[in-house]
Amino acid sequence: MKPAFTLLATLLLAAPAFADGVNIRPDIASVTVDTISGPVEISRNPDQDNQITGEWARTSRPCPNFCVQPMVPAPGVTPIGELEMLEMLQNPDVMVIDSRVPQDHAGGTIPGAISIPYNESADRLDEMGCEIDFDGFDCAGAKSVALFCNGNWCGQSPTAARRMIEAGFPADKIHYYRGGMQAWRLLGLTVSDPK
Repeated sequence: MKPAFTLLATLLLAAPAFADGVNIRPDIASVTVDTISGPVEISRNPDQDNQITGEWARTSRPCPNFCVQPMVPAPGVTPIGELEMLEMLQNPDVMVIDSRVPQDHAGGTIPGAISIPYNESADRLDEMGCEIDFDGFDCAGAKSVALFCNGNWCGQSPTAARRMIEAGFPADKIHYYRGGMQAWRLLGLTVSDPK
């Protein structure tokens, strides 16, 4: 019986620890991402009575400008959710881009995201792995990017995606997190104060 007990103890010690309470997934309580200010741990708010308030709790905004956005803002763009966004934040080969205007970005962002406002994205492709050439940009070496803005009704990151594609950025390198900051906050995920 002793070997069976040893085997059971080994399996229990090797199994993932499941934290009680509010996890990201049953097997993941948090993830750590590198930011320009150092590592940041992303987790969900453990307060089970927490609610979003203020602008983030608003469900209705006038259309236009705040119309529901499509899941795929342009042909070839890949829609993603929170779990895929967390994977991308941990991947050094992916740039996570906050496409919102500076005043929105200043109110808090996804840790590790870089601010490139939607109205500047097509002019800043060199920051995303493209090279400036005589005709604009050569994007053969473009990095994968994940764009987000304020939420399902926000047109800033869809506009950024379309403008980037028009300027030569490959659509298949663009990932779109449609839920944006509203969904991120709704799930109680960590929001960093941009520096």
